[in-house]
Amino acid sequence: MPRAPQRHHRRWLRPAAVAAVALTAWTAAPSAAAPLPPDGTRPAHCSRIDAAKVPGAARQQASCLDELTTAGTVTSGHTDPADWAGLTPEGLATPRGVPGIQIDGYFPDPSTTNTNHDSQFVIRLPDRWNGGLVVSGAPGVREQYANDRAFGDWAVSQGYAFAATDKGATGAAFHRDGRTPGDALAEGNHRVTQLTRAARQVVGRRYQRPPSRTLAMGMSNGGYLVRWQLENHPELYDGGVDWEGTLWRTEGPNLLTFLPPALRHYPSYAAGGAGAEQAHRAMKAAGYPAGSEFLWPFHHQYYWDLTQRIYREELDPEFDGATEAGTPFCAPGTPACDADYAYADRPREVRKAVAKIALTGRIGKPLISFHGTYDVLLPISRSSDVYAQLVRREGRGHLHRYYRVEAGTHVDSLADAFPGRVRPLVPCHRSAATALERWLDHGVRPPSSRTLKLPEGAGPEKLLTHCPLNG
Repeated sequence: MPRAPQRHHRRWLRPAAVAAVALTAWTAAPSAAAPLPPDGTRPAHCSRIDAAKVPGAARQQASCLDELTTAGTVTSGHTDPADWAGLTPEGLATPRGVPGIQIDGYFPDPSTTNTNHDSQFVIRLPDRWNGGLVVSGAPGVREQYANDRAFGDWAVSQGYAFAATDKGATGAAFHRDGRTPGDALAEGNHRVTQLTRAARQVVGRRYQRPPSRTLAMGMSNGGYLVRWQLENHPELYDGGVDWEGTLWRTEGPNLLTFLPPALRHYPSYAAGGAGAEQAHRAMKAAGYPAGSEFLWPFHHQYYWDLTQRIYREELDPEFDGATEAGTPFCAPGTPACDADYAYADRPREVRKAVAKIALTGRIGKPLISFHGTYDVLLPISRSSDVYAQLVRREGRGHLHRYYRVEAGTHVDSLADAFPGRVRPLVPCHRSAATALERWLDHGVRPPSSRTLKLPEGAGPEKLLTHCPLNG
């Protein structure tokens, strides 16, 4: 979803690092579970860099880097910290010692919401390759580096090639892209498919064999992209990890059904007085769980209003006529106020727009989902709980594991603001990814779907690294 910090404008490409290119190449053993090779069998640093061309790219730039994780890319200019600001806890460890190739570029796209070019991508190819590829789309309206801290660093440190896209439209005005309502969101699905196909070829050219495992990973809107890919293009992937994915359903629930009640009732709840208790009940009825109230002020200030207005503008621009993306923080009763938005009463054309991006639950490859019970941007009862039911209804429950993480919320940085009350989800990603690898490589099914209880007495340090799926 949208990020709270202000946007950081920058050039689309980073300056190339200067590094020596050795003369020999290495081919890894053809095992999906291949461990990282010992030092003596590593490929030459940045070998075959000239062969790592991205098919279909309008422009690309390959750089040989001594460090592909954010331990080095922040300094070298090959990431943008503003892209991932607020998504991870401050104390999250940063892996180091991952040399390799980074390719920055973009696919042909006439829109320019992402600085000068849309459909930008980054591909990272570690020297020590484990045979796999991780592909992701950015969360919210962020850009292609948004997942670098949350799981991009983890992926390359484990030996995976890593590819990420900006989804084709970024920023709070992303809805200006596309010709008809819903086009900008639907483009994100196309861009992930496009990047996956291209990245698989890049991997084959760099390492002289195709990836033996391709995984889709993403959080929030990126989690939605994982679900959509496994429903619509399972042939491209071996499995996926869905971190609090957004749910789009033509008849609801979706963002446009549960955000307006928050905008309508939260001010009365916050003001106290005679109407506060009734407003509190209305908030809980809309899906915002009891116990999460301490998170509501932050989300009211930064997320609920902006998210409702820009996504409603994308899917239902006629609601406010010539006004673009509504009136910020308007009071109920104000003309064309998003606090009064009623999705069920809107014309059929709105549902047609949502239908372009709707999910079905018909996944075709193994998927592990997890979602925090204190998520008050995408309330769990109106999003991932519903998606898990869809998967079971479609007879695909054997391909799905779903973990409800007690006290987890939408952005992990809030674990720093509320230590002990909010559980970071990043260690749950690590557990889910490991479980998915075992599932694919050895047929070891992950623990059954369940709620992962907040460990009693666990301090912030333990919560930052501890999330067993059998808990």
